[in-house]
Amino acid sequence: SRLREKSVPTTSEDYKLLENMNKLTSLKYLEMKDIAINISRNLKDLNQKYAALQPYLEQINLIEEQVAALEQAAYKLDAYSKKLEAKYKKLEKR
Repeated sequence: SRLREKSVPTTSEDYKLLENMNKLTSLKYLEMKDIAINISRNLKDLNQKYAALQPYLEQINLIEEQVAALEQAAYKLDAYSKKLEAKYKKLEKR
């Protein structure tokens, strides 16, 4: 009988503790849900911005390729002009 009297308040306290823990856990899950929604919204916004930037990024890549081709042409032109200059100097000495 005494054991029951002591265990009943303890059990009641345990249930209250569990109830409080469940409430806190529920609140934490709601917070996490809000955070996940915000992350999802931000990710969607970033993806839209990236999609809007995509044509410009493609243009930048194309310009980079064209600049590289121009550099190669400039190197070839420089080498050719040096050869011509050497030939001219050689002919000039004659």
